[in-house]
Amino acid sequence: MQNYATLHEVGDQEENSVLFHVAEPSRARWNHIEDLDSFFSRMYRYHQRHGFLCMLMQEILELVQFVFVVFFTTFLWHCVNYPMLFNDKQSLTKITLADVILPTDQWLSNFTLSTWVILSIAMLVWMLRLLRSVYNMIHFWDIKQFFNSALGFADSELENLTWHEVQTKVRAVQLEQEMCIHKPDLTELDIYHRILRQQNYLVAMTNKRLIPPRLQVPFIGEVVFWTRGLKYNIQLLLFWGPWAPFKNPWHLRDEYRKPNLRHELARDLGRHILWISFANLLLAPLIFIWQILYAFFSYAEMFKREPGSLGMRNWSMFGRMYLRHFNELDHELQARLCRAHRAASRYLAAFSSPLVTIIARSVAFMCGSVLAVLLILTAYDEDVITVEHIITIMTVLGGCIAICRSIIPDETIAWCPETLLSNVLQHTHYLPPEWRGQAHTARIRSEFQQLFQYKVVGLLEELLSPIITPYVLWKHVYTRVLDIVDFYRNFTVSVVGVGDVCSFAQMDVRRHGNPEWHETDAATPTDQYTQAEDGKTELSLIHFKFTNPQWIPPPESLMFVENVEKNTNSIAPQNQGDYMLQTDMTDSSFRGAAWKAEGPLNSITNDMNMSTMYLHERHFRQTGSRYQQHLQLQQLHRPVEETTPLLLSR
Repeated sequence: MQNYATLHEVGDQEENSVLFHVAEPSRARWNHIEDLDSFFSRMYRYHQRHGFLCMLMQEILELVQFVFVVFFTTFLWHCVNYPMLFNDKQSLTKITLADVILPTDQWLSNFTLSTWVILSIAMLVWMLRLLRSVYNMIHFWDIKQFFNSALGFADSELENLTWHEVQTKVRAVQLEQEMCIHKPDLTELDIYHRILRQQNYLVAMTNKRLIPPRLQVPFIGEVVFWTRGLKYNIQLLLFWGPWAPFKNPWHLRDEYRKPNLRHELARDLGRHILWISFANLLLAPLIFIWQILYAFFSYAEMFKREPGSLGMRNWSMFGRMYLRHFNELDHELQARLCRAHRAASRYLAAFSSPLVTIIARSVAFMCGSVLAVLLILTAYDEDVITVEHIITIMTVLGGCIAICRSIIPDETIAWCPETLLSNVLQHTHYLPPEWRGQAHTARIRSEFQQLFQYKVVGLLEELLSPIITPYVLWKHVYTRVLDIVDFYRNFTVSVVGVGDVCSFAQMDVRRHGNPEWHETDAATPTDQYTQAEDGKTELSLIHFKFTNPQWIPPPESLMFVENVEKNTNSIAPQNQGDYMLQTDMTDSSFRGAAWKAEGPLNSITNDMNMSTMYLHERHFRQTGSRYQQHLQLQQLHRPVEETTPLLLSR
């Protein structure tokens, strides 16, 4: 594998170039692609984003949108006569649009030094984004030629093609044209490794609790902090930057394999983290202002139209990382979480505070009464609408009513938290063992809300991210540098034709499996450090096999898969109280367009769901008594928490 990496270390070429064109006319154009990671990643994005024209239009409109935000904000700040707009002089004449907007010759005179500085920075950022867009589109034009000529797919067909069909055709083209010269036949796992090399490391680090950081917030408790800004900084430190452990997209630096250099490497990585933290601190004001402006323009109209929309829930950044399998593409993860959305909403809707419900009913009654009177008066005489602030009052009242109604529970539905949580499990595939039988408690509800949060909570986290990220990098990531260095050394393997990958992504049940998820522990280790937590190795293996049915795993893994498939039918409920197995396999099912499909179009999602339930049932039968004893000991030393006894399933 070292020879593989060495062949690609060409000094006079850029590391991010995509294609190595062979000069011989007898050879195909796509022979020996140098950076297959970038090529396959762009190929996947090209399929998921519907072809060249759609991608080009999106790039252009994003650049236009950036200019619009900067221009419109500057216009509102310096070019509007607000005293005239608000009629501070109590003028009796009708105010026109020309009276409100200042003359164009006054616009530049109103600009301050800070305005010119901000506009200059914005122009620089826009130019960089323009160059990035041009660079991307040049490479995506090559991808278009590959799809149209080598694969034989027109852009108009992408909407009706599954990724499995594209991948199958790519493997056939590899046999003909040898895109990878180090391995004649690329497997499905090889392609996934190329696309998800970095993502698999992040998923493994999340599984082993290296990331994301967990903050202790006063009056709230432990909060998992994981935002787009922090994720970008982590990827910059660990994969993209010139100081990153990876020398190029497919090769880990040799010094990270040497145990005697671990402290030196940790000091270097820690120093880089401090510099990145300092850079984030300097840029925090500008990024924070941009976040506020972009959020305002994105959500203001939606909040006006649907005031209760911010009270809806979606999967958090941490939830998407925690619930992700090894070797799971974005559209596959999205399909699973979409199917789980309704069940997750129902589970959290089962919890309600009687005190909050009483207050919400009263507030809704009073706001509704006032709003009804105003509507009647407006219908009787339209001049009422011209009264000062009357429209604002009606808008605020409507928003309050919508929020209160979302808080008030539906009294016509009887909820059973254990069944609801098991319906979530069949799609998310992950459930901490200590949650079993505890779905009715406030503690489990609070932990689940870390995965499935309110939209407004996620919005606030992203807004505050520029301010909090420097602190998190310094206080939490910096202290784990030695663990990160050790993780790279202990969990990186070289694969022929692929390069260096996270060993967890190999889904090797012998090396990273957990005996508690197997019928026998003869083929699995007992060292917890090398085991994936929560059965991630086993569940990822089953998921990948279902989404890629033609893939042939290694003998030990194949034996495990066949055993699960054979025993899946044995998970029928044993008794009336076994709620974990009494799940609705058709609840919130989701298919959508072909390009969103998991695996082949004829694949049955319920088979994966049933296998997941079987694995969790097997694991619980082996460890259930131990976890129940652990929970009983915790309850003896912990204050009584809020529960709903009438909803207990046992």
